[in-house]
Amino acid sequence: MTLLKKQEGIYIDDSLIDFSKESDGIIFDCDGVLIDITQSYDLTIIKTVKYVLENISNISDSIKIDSKIIEGFKSTGGFNDEVDLTYASIIALVAAKNLHRDQREFIFEVIQNCDSSGILSAEKYIESLTDIDEIKNDLSYPGPHHNNPLYKIFDQIFYGPELYERLFNIKSKFLEKGLIENDTLIINNPLISKLKTKFNSKISIVTGRGKESVRYSLKKLLDQFDLKNSAFLEDEPREMAKPNPFSLVRTIKGMNIRNSIYVGDSMEDLIMAKKATEQGYTTTFCGIIGTSKNPQEKLELFKKNGALLVLESINLLPKVLNLE
Repeated sequence: MTLLKKQEGIYIDDSLIDFSKESDGIIFDCDGVLIDITQSYDLTIIKTVKYVLENISNISDSIKIDSKIIEGFKSTGGFNDEVDLTYASIIALVAAKNLHRDQREFIFEVIQNCDSSGILSAEKYIESLTDIDEIKNDLSYPGPHHNNPLYKIFDQIFYGPELYERLFNIKSKFLEKGLIENDTLIINNPLISKLKTKFNSKISIVTGRGKESVRYSLKKLLDQFDLKNSAFLEDEPREMAKPNPFSLVRTIKGMNIRNSIYVGDSMEDLIMAKKATEQGYTTTFCGIIGTSKNPQEKLELFKKNGALLVLESINLLPKVLNLE
């Protein structure tokens, strides 16, 4: 593989010289790609961890979960789901307390011992050192969104009382406005119009979010995508979660794409695109780094794992696709 070259926020491998001509469909992740979630989902992780530790585990002096911890877990390829990441952070901090270890040092030790199996790898490492049965029993995670203790806390903080009740038909015990209101749109109509000049209707979404959550943030822009051939994995069985390529392959087949582009911002996205290619559905992964707290670190992670195309923002897609 030749080195990625940088030009105006575009990092592209020489081997992709003809990919623009060959690509006939494009599929997007949502969070960190279509929407900047640093003040919504990321803040929900921080607030949920703090709430659970203080109100369930009686730990009032926990460290604050920051962007380095969040991106550390995500870099392992097993924490595309923000609630999984929240859970892993909680059990790591409870374990640090049990072990009388420095919390920050220990949580990064856990991250170093995690892999693409996500919370299973976190539990395995932590349980080799200390008993965490009490917090595991308290949270009973994972479980259904409507009655699992951790999901309920996370969703109530994220969605806010009105949207939470609308989605789950349950009243929220939190009165503050939902942090989903802090979602910042990156996608826009002019960009979609440019993409349609090349891909026509072969533009869709494969995201870990639920459909109604995406619609709440994207509003009418969601209807610009092929929803019949999109996947909203929060609404599907847990085993369908990224990096399982089933939903991506289903989307590619549904739109009859020969050479797809999958635009994502996480290791799970990269792994999923690779697995789709291995199954015979050629997929070029396009990594997005501009919504990361440390774009250079994210670029190096993608390069290390074989990404051939990395952009600072989806707004650079028209340039690399020769649409302007």
